[in-house]
Amino acid sequence: MPEGDTIHRAAAALRPVLVGRALTRVELPRLRPPLPRPGATVTRVEARGKHLLVHTDEGLVVHTHLRMTGSWHVYRPGERWQKSPRSARVVLGVAGATAVCFAAPVVEVLDQQGLARHPTLRRLGPDLCEPRADLDDVLARLDRQDPGRPIGEVLLDQSVACGIGNVYRCDVAFLHGLDPHLPLAAVPVEVRRAVYDTAARLLRRNLESSSRTTVTGAPVGTLWVYGRGGAPCRRCGSAIRAGHLGEQQRLVYWCPRCQPADGSGHVDARGTEVAATPERRDRPGPHG
Repeated sequence: MPEGDTIHRAAAALRPVLVGRALTRVELPRLRPPLPRPGATVTRVEARGKHLLVHTDEGLVVHTHLRMTGSWHVYRPGERWQKSPRSARVVLGVAGATAVCFAAPVVEVLDQQGLARHPTLRRLGPDLCEPRADLDDVLARLDRQDPGRPIGEVLLDQSVACGIGNVYRCDVAFLHGLDPHLPLAAVPVEVRRAVYDTAARLLRRNLESSSRTTVTGAPVGTLWVYGRGGAPCRRCGSAIRAGHLGEQQRLVYWCPRCQPADGSGHVDARGTEVAATPERRDRPGPHG
């Protein structure tokens, strides 16, 4: 499932193409009216965590969630589409360009009342990709969570804070020495705040690059633990473990030595640059 930085990059790519332009082509297969009409003007393209919203001057909003399969593309006239037209769930044409959303499981058109009442969108926590994300609000939302819930599961909860996906939940937990199975109650308040601050810093740092990196000073695309099951920890050399966690049983990765199960490894880790710089002897090479 895309992380929040992916959706913010998609929105950034769509804005100069669509915003302020009149629609010349609108295709939303399988959706019933009301739908945006040709001639309507796109007023805004918005990213909310993992959700992308295209607003029009008619008061209608095209809402997509890409999950594991979807993607947004922009094409110039005559340019060949990279995916089959049969998988196109949204086609929005303007003079000189066409924006296409392929294979998104969630596509809907909302009016303003539907947008305000949307059961998922209205529950979203602060978007950590935004520079003014309210961490006090995040902490308040954490206080309302089940204290026995694993921190690795809580980090993926978009109603607490949105934008964190599996890559960031694994690597942020590592940076703070938190076993992802550790109950929320075992994570001190100051560490909770630092965890979400680190997640926000990393998300924003990766807004300009499609090759996500969490290790400061390492080659682009280098990650701490995500996707590295069985590989040596970049800090201590122990084998990275992999397992399933939460109701959706998504894969989670952690270092058993740097993230001990008894919770003794948690660190405040103030300052992502300091926390994410490995010791010289463990610095990863160009192949990770």
